[in-house]
Amino acid sequence: MATSKAEIKADYPLPAYNYRVIIGEATVAFSEVAGLNIAYEKTTYKESSITSNPGPTVFRMPAQISDVTLTLKKGLVSSTSQPALYDWISTISINQVEKKDIIISLCDETGKAVVTWTVINAFPTKLDAPTFSADSNDVAIESMELMADKIKINYQA
Repeated sequence: MATSKAEIKADYPLPAYNYRVIIGEATVAFSEVAGLNIAYEKTTYKESSITSNPGPTVFRMPAQISDVTLTLKKGLVSSTSQPALYDWISTISINQVEKKDIIISLCDETGKAVVTWTVINAFPTKLDAPTFSADSNDVAIESMELMADKIKINYQA
């Protein structure tokens, strides 16, 4: 069991609520980030052999990298929502899109980045308006889905 502050910092998981999101050059506050996945499709090769065991030998191998789909959710704030999300998705036209790198940093208690996910060449594919209900006092949450080329992970020491 960890007893000192340094042991606790080294041995205990970081809380998931202390993170920072940078889109291009702008830091934007999001309430939820989902989809930071690195995954590969799988392929199966079947090979027949007459020398050792008759019948097919099956090999399973990784294939192409799967699509990177990221979802960002935030409370609708008029001063930051339009420039960060709506202006970006409204620039899309056929075969023309402004791709941006997105940096998501999980931070320690001092605000220093401990793990950083860099989403390369992201572009928006969907912007969802909040759900409206007259019998609710929930915050208006908007959601943006993005696709990207790949994700890099960097662990700071």
